[in-house]
Amino acid sequence: MSAPFEVYEARGPVEPTPDTPYDEMFAPDASVRPGYAALGRRVQQIGPEDLHVRAESLSRSYVDQGVTFDLGGVERPFPLDLVPRLIEPDVWAPVERGVAQRVRALEAFLDAVYGEGRLFRDGVMPRHVVLSSPHFHRVVHGLEPVGGVRVHVAGIDLVRDNAGTFRVLEDNVRVPSGVSYVMTNRRAMATALPEVFADHRIRPVARYPRQLLAALRATAPAGVADPTVVVLTPGVYNSAYFEHALLARLMGVELVEGRDLVCRGGRVLMRTTNGLEPVHVIYRRVDDEFLDPVHFRADSLLGVAGIVNAMRVGNVTVANALGNGVADDKLVYTYVPDLIRYYLAEDPVLPNVDTWRMEEPAHREEVLDRLDELVLKPVDGSGGKGIVIGPRASRAELDELRAKVLADPRGWIAQPVVQLSTHPTFIDGALRPRHVDLRPFAVNDGREVWVLPGGLTRVALPEGELIVNSSQGGGSKDTWVLSRSALPGATARLVQEPPTGRLDLRQMEQQQQQSGGAPYGDVVGGAPC
Repeated sequence: MSAPFEVYEARGPVEPTPDTPYDEMFAPDASVRPGYAALGRRVQQIGPEDLHVRAESLSRSYVDQGVTFDLGGVERPFPLDLVPRLIEPDVWAPVERGVAQRVRALEAFLDAVYGEGRLFRDGVMPRHVVLSSPHFHRVVHGLEPVGGVRVHVAGIDLVRDNAGTFRVLEDNVRVPSGVSYVMTNRRAMATALPEVFADHRIRPVARYPRQLLAALRATAPAGVADPTVVVLTPGVYNSAYFEHALLARLMGVELVEGRDLVCRGGRVLMRTTNGLEPVHVIYRRVDDEFLDPVHFRADSLLGVAGIVNAMRVGNVTVANALGNGVADDKLVYTYVPDLIRYYLAEDPVLPNVDTWRMEEPAHREEVLDRLDELVLKPVDGSGGKGIVIGPRASRAELDELRAKVLADPRGWIAQPVVQLSTHPTFIDGALRPRHVDLRPFAVNDGREVWVLPGGLTRVALPEGELIVNSSQGGGSKDTWVLSRSALPGATARLVQEPPTGRLDLRQMEQQQQQSGGAPYGDVVGGAPC
């Protein structure tokens, strides 16, 4: 290794300690891990000057294509790092199994929460954990989803601890976002580093839109031979609008807003130039609170009045199901290993990050004595908001945190500061270690859970930063799951940027669009975004 890796070379061998993060490319003795050997050689051959040119070209291409996210009301290009993350087949296999296992357990859990609730009688979880969750919706209790599927799409946030073990940091089964960047990253990297692609056998990600459409159609109402599927977006002001438009294009379905739909006689209809046409499956990217003004926020301009009643009589499938947010609650997260054992009679393939429940007196007492050592997270937080990293907090911040925990113990969990794994990232003309996480995506059609090979790797670009959210200045990497045999078509064929159009919207509607779709989640060392 030379020039591009001079930062790593200057660092030399690293003594493994509990505080030393696992580097994905370099072993503690400074040798290159076997799976990265070909990548290391190619990067060395390309050299820092050419890498800089390619990185600049990559950034410009994302601006030109409109691959953006919203930060504080400003559209910004989503930073894509030039160096891909590689995952070898033997490493990926347990991740794939573990994600699918987790989705099956959460599916069974949600069915019980909004159904007979046997797990509470069996003592697996206290009933108040669910009833006190802000995302538990009584209005859908007893509502049997068409096809029996509540979690059509899941995004499970993983981190790698200092031993290299993947651990689950967070579950996202409400409205998980970010898969569009998985596909656009792959296309961009195929152009930026074609010679590196030629050196590796990479499992493709192009199958995702087809897999998602097939799952949505499979859970359509009974008796509908050719279901009409739509993607429901909050609108152009939402931070994930690019993703909504891209998925609709790639699936070949209509992208609609709430104003385009109407409920009549327990059915959902879409306004078209040919009049009203029935809609059978809605892949919604609108938060629960905005989806039906009859049952939730009466001032919502984003939803469809009467959609819950149409769901209840079985005339429309809404994916993901209403009320799934209770499974995203970070207090419920602490019980997921027990749910896996209870429902599947299996041990968890992917362990959780060690977590303290602040509502339990013994846990609370220990954590309050160690506030300056731990990470505390609000149970319903997202986007990295509200997270306090004890070792970096001031005395005043810790005192304020102590008061909040004592006032609302149910609202907080604590975790150790997990040193997220690091990965070489091209910054200021050199490859420097930066912390990363991984969000694999899973699609559930009611018969099997399919896991997209790879997922969204998010990278914290500032040195030493542990929060990887885009809203906190993070970027992304293309994630290559390597194959043991050649596979056709490693890149997705994508359309040009989606049209934004011109809409004369009131300020209230703009604000709802910005807040009415799910953000990307949170990740910090011991608390990913």
